[in-house]
Amino acid sequence: MRILHVITSPRRSQSYSVQLGNAIVDKLVAAHPGSTVVVRDLAAAPFPHLEEAHIQSFFTPEENRSAAQISAIANSDEAIAELQAADVVVIGAPMYNFSITSNLKSWLDHIARRGKTFNYGANGPEGLVKGKQVYLAISTGGVYSEGVMKIYDYTENYLRAVLGFMGMTAVKVVRAEGLSVPGVQDTAMEKAYEAITV
Repeated sequence: MRILHVITSPRRSQSYSVQLGNAIVDKLVAAHPGSTVVVRDLAAAPFPHLEEAHIQSFFTPEENRSAAQISAIANSDEAIAELQAADVVVIGAPMYNFSITSNLKSWLDHIARRGKTFNYGANGPEGLVKGKQVYLAISTGGVYSEGVMKIYDYTENYLRAVLGFMGMTAVKVVRAEGLSVPGVQDTAMEKAYEAITV
């Protein structure tokens, strides 16, 4: 089995989403000995935000692209190939201001490409990235899965939407939440680890 682990937190080893993602990967490897793990660390090597050169290159037929255009979308092509080669995708997603990190958004912008990861047909949009199991390792300071703060959670819903649009609908969410809430934070990670099923 080939596992793609996408890391997005700049806090490295102190990051709860990294710790949770690592725990998911460890359980997957234990359940499937001999698995290959590919790490895409977007905090260490972030993708650029989309600019005109990227967009023009995306919409230029492959056979007509200049050397500069090929270079402009090299990150995108590599990331899509990496994604398509994976059987399982583990995405660490700390909540920043109710949503995802900007480096994760950039990665998604580079992999969401018509003709590569989705297309439009007679029945509307069709995802082209199929047969993947996705795990979202979400970490939040507050509790957003329920209660009055639930309406502010634009992390899980957004990721489910954009991944599903590309065909990745088998999504398991593991949350470490309440990490800054007194009385909750002490056991938050333990509960998250216990919730991991592979």
